[in-house]
Amino acid sequence: MAETLKIGVIVGTTREGRFADKALEWFEKKIAAREDMSYEVLDLREAALPFFDEVAPPAAKPVTDPKAQAWGERLKHFDGFIVLTAEYNHSIPASIKNAFDYAFEGWQRKPLGTVGYGGVGAARAVEHLRLVAINFGMVPVAGAVSIGGADFVKASQGTPISELGDHLEGPAKALLDDMAFWGWAAKNAKDEAEARKAA
Repeated sequence: MAETLKIGVIVGTTREGRFADKALEWFEKKIAAREDMSYEVLDLREAALPFFDEVAPPAAKPVTDPKAQAWGERLKHFDGFIVLTAEYNHSIPASIKNAFDYAFEGWQRKPLGTVGYGGVGAARAVEHLRLVAINFGMVPVAGAVSIGGADFVKASQGTPISELGDHLEGPAKALLDDMAFWGWAAKNAKDEAEARKAA
């Protein structure tokens, strides 16, 4: 079997009754159908990271909390990440920012995609998350899924996202296509850089 990219699908909210589970159920079918990538769900509820309380950022000094250490090590095994995010007060949930703050190397020079949901499809949260990602040298991809407006209302009331219509199919494919393109571009560039160092 040809080599595939390994993508981490991050479930970004941790509250009870979260919409993220509906988005994940729908999106998993899309990414599972791809032959050019595999994926693993990274649920921030299960990661149970404490609120950031280190003496220095991970870029300057290794973290000391065991859960944070495990989180950082886990991230290193992925070639890119797709974050399922809500929008809290025009930005990303604190759980997502905390997860980014608690690691460094595992994020670096990898693509970042988003599945946003909420009244405006988490548009403002996604833009903030892209700025955070750039700080780690990540590549925020253009393709994105936005579940907003009437779609969000219907899905919140119990309509499966798969029954909302096929208008979300194109964005999902564009997101995954971008993740594949930039995932391989970044992976190959990093491999070439390591080879030059070793030469």
